[in-house]
Amino acid sequence: MNTLKENNEIKLSENAKKVLEKRYLKRDIKGNVTETPKELFERVAFTIADADKTFGVDESEIQKTKKQFFDMIADAYFMPNSPTLMNAGRELGQLSACFVLPVEDSLEGIFETVKNTALIHKSGGGTGFSFSRLRPKNDVVHSTMGVSSGPVSFMEVFNAATEAVKQGGTRRGANMGILRIDHPDILEFINCKSDLTKLNNFNISVAITDKFMDALERDDDYELIHPNTKAVVQKLKAREIFNLIVKGAWSSGEPGVIFIDKMNKDNPTPLVGDIESTNPCGEVPLLPYEACNLGSINLGKMVETNSNGNPSINWDKLAEISRLAIHFLDNVIVANNYPLPKIAQMVQDNRKIGLGVMGWADMLMKMGVSYNSEEGCKLGRQVMEFIDYHSKVESIELSKKRGKFNNFAGSVYDRGNYLSEKYKGKSAGLITDEMWAELDTEIANYGIRNATTTCIAPTGTISMIAGASGGVEPLFGLVFKRNIMDNTEMYEVNPNFKNYAIEKGIYSDELMGEISKTGSVAHIDGIDEKTKEIFVTAHDISPKSHVMMQAAFQLHTDNAVSKTVNFEEDATMEDVAEAYILAYKNDLKGITVYRNNSRYSQPMLIEGKKDDKKTEAAVETKPEQKEHKELKIEKTEIDEHGVEIKTVVCPECGNSIKMAEGCFICLNCGYSGCS
Repeated sequence: MNTLKENNEIKLSENAKKVLEKRYLKRDIKGNVTETPKELFERVAFTIADADKTFGVDESEIQKTKKQFFDMIADAYFMPNSPTLMNAGRELGQLSACFVLPVEDSLEGIFETVKNTALIHKSGGGTGFSFSRLRPKNDVVHSTMGVSSGPVSFMEVFNAATEAVKQGGTRRGANMGILRIDHPDILEFINCKSDLTKLNNFNISVAITDKFMDALERDDDYELIHPNTKAVVQKLKAREIFNLIVKGAWSSGEPGVIFIDKMNKDNPTPLVGDIESTNPCGEVPLLPYEACNLGSINLGKMVETNSNGNPSINWDKLAEISRLAIHFLDNVIVANNYPLPKIAQMVQDNRKIGLGVMGWADMLMKMGVSYNSEEGCKLGRQVMEFIDYHSKVESIELSKKRGKFNNFAGSVYDRGNYLSEKYKGKSAGLITDEMWAELDTEIANYGIRNATTTCIAPTGTISMIAGASGGVEPLFGLVFKRNIMDNTEMYEVNPNFKNYAIEKGIYSDELMGEISKTGSVAHIDGIDEKTKEIFVTAHDISPKSHVMMQAAFQLHTDNAVSKTVNFEEDATMEDVAEAYILAYKNDLKGITVYRNNSRYSQPMLIEGKKDDKKTEAAVETKPEQKEHKELKIEKTEIDEHGVEIKTVVCPECGNSIKMAEGCFICLNCGYSGCS
């Protein structure tokens, strides 16, 4: 297999080096980089391996583990989440990507959470909140006989606090705000981001219940419930509220939707509490004061050429990396310096980790399988089933040596047959019902170390470092045009596509230039249909296929799957509504949609012509974008109304800024509003 290590050095792309230099490598007090990528990977691998000392592992075994962890990261088989890469072995030592905090219905409780949020953002983490416990707007506050200002007004307080706290100069705080569909203030919440200048440090999602979906299917009313008294305060037409959610998502990508009852159905520790919120990108349902420790396997590295010259998946390597990654992530919990004692305790008690994937599009392209196909979905089910199984095998082995998670009693694993019942008759072809039953027996005897083991996160910059496609997303484009010195244009071509095109004898600068106009080969003359099937991009794929691929991975993922369902610009609100219904019926835990050009790729500056006077309208930018003073103009166009529209490119590498993986991101260099 290919390796990133060459002559004892780390072989990285220029974009990967740039990302590491800007965000991850150590610097001195003057801001000069003082660390190489190799030294960074050693720092991370050695720090996490040293956690084995806590369990009495001898030094020779720890040295072996250090090498295994280093090779796994340096060879780009696996990458931990960004805070672990940034902070392992450094003074800050905060290694978790995200946290959930409770928002209690009292002024003291709210501002205690604001304070804790600031501490988390300072340490480099993101935060998720449910505002569903707060009394509705204009409700009487008995202690003062005043009236409540409601959840949305307090979200603005959290937003302002986030704006004031930069995360150590490397990341700005990101928040998830959630409100239940049956909260009396749900209408205000749905519309709270219609003004694009407000709440720009929040993603928002509506927590939709099974009762609401039942009412929607019957075209009936549903009840709004006071969060404190539990009294029914109003009834609304489910269809009308659903349409408002759909309209918001169609217009701007928000609000997103989480299916809160489906999340709680898979809550591994129901006796500890109910799931109320998720992390900012929506893929990790967490209890209050829990944190997520995530990492991703690079699936593109798992494809090799067999003896017949055909591509095949190295299942042995995938099993090895899956188990080693679980060992790594469990050690992260030990090595982590948590920002709050309550968080440290909750994490220790449940030990949730999330092993996910990146490079899924790379694997499909190398295997010659279309993302937009049932064959692709079947392979996705097989891959994730295999990873999930081996993650549980390793977690059980760790439990034998280190003990099960503290809240095991009363958890779903305490039933004795949880895995075999959950996956009965759902085999994707590699792991049998009998194999799950054997694991149940092992768990009954020895417990399991981690309450959750799998999660599909957006991989943003870590996939850039690994040279992989992001998460389980398709590629956004096959070819990017890039301007270099002297106004010379270069084409950055996806390496899988470039190798394929050269092998087929169709590669040329002229063809790459034509493809770079849209990033897709779907409408290029002279490209055969098989090539078009293999090398589909996000907008070549139907929304239904996006949803079904997410469902393929969700089946064997403990937490949730972060994925964007992309729509063409001319998609209708009915198209979005159909995707939501399809997601619910296929047991997704949440869904994020984005209609092309509806929000984040909107112009930075609109110059309208009216009575020969120019007017300017500011359009919302994501927080990190605001920090760059010189934004490059990609193109200037005149629309049908005579309005001059200027759009921007990535301020770091000059390529187009797109919406992908639920984030505002440059697909070329990793510049992002939520990385």
